[in-house]
Amino acid sequence: MDDSFPHNIAQVAEWLHHADSVAVMTGAGVSAESGIATFRDAGGLWEGHRPEDVATPQAFQRDPTMVWRFYNARRSQLLQCQPNPAHYALAQLERDCANFCLITQNVDGLHRTAGSRNLIELHGDIWIDRCWDCNHAQRVDKVSAEPIPACPKCGGMMRPGVVWFGETLPPGAINDAQAAAARCEVMLVIGTSSMVQPAASLAMFAAQAGAKVVEINPQATPLTHSADLVIAEKAGTAMPAILEAIEES
Repeated sequence: MDDSFPHNIAQVAEWLHHADSVAVMTGAGVSAESGIATFRDAGGLWEGHRPEDVATPQAFQRDPTMVWRFYNARRSQLLQCQPNPAHYALAQLERDCANFCLITQNVDGLHRTAGSRNLIELHGDIWIDRCWDCNHAQRVDKVSAEPIPACPKCGGMMRPGVVWFGETLPPGAINDAQAAAARCEVMLVIGTSSMVQPAASLAMFAAQAGAKVVEINPQATPLTHSADLVIAEKAGTAMPAILEAIEES
């Protein structure tokens, strides 16, 4: 932890304390602190699988059983994981802020479990089953006993409710995220590589509208040099410290 950490925490806390509107964007780094393997790292979720074999519409059409085997393994892993201090701190920040929006690229549902409610899940939710044929969606809380779950409405094949490679983000989600970024006074960008578009552009939306942009990430990213303030620490360290500083202000 560098010597600037207490000063930076105090500065962010001051901005948040006086802000009427706050937006937060989170990425895989936040979930990694809960023990969830990221997709790109060695030993990550794609190891042993090509994305085109398990995470595209074509893969599902070709072999839905294999796709479901992959996602059920992910769900089984998630059942062993819990939200970490960053998730809980963000949920508390939402309760303390009049106008708050949490935008996440994560599909694991841990923000929701921690208590976040004003939530935009850009890449979907792994705990949603969606019908391939009629688009009926339902939330689940366990791994299906069926190799391919059947739609209760039309009998068609259910698919995981995540955004696959080659699919566009839900129009409502990206529009709402851009609106939240454009109206916020402070934007926290936490644990994301800031490389995946269009999510990576949201910080620029906020900055162009006059918001203070704060990056929380132990790794430098393309956003680092343009952020108003950078806290080069893990979210689970930084977010509880920020919350504590707000409460003391």
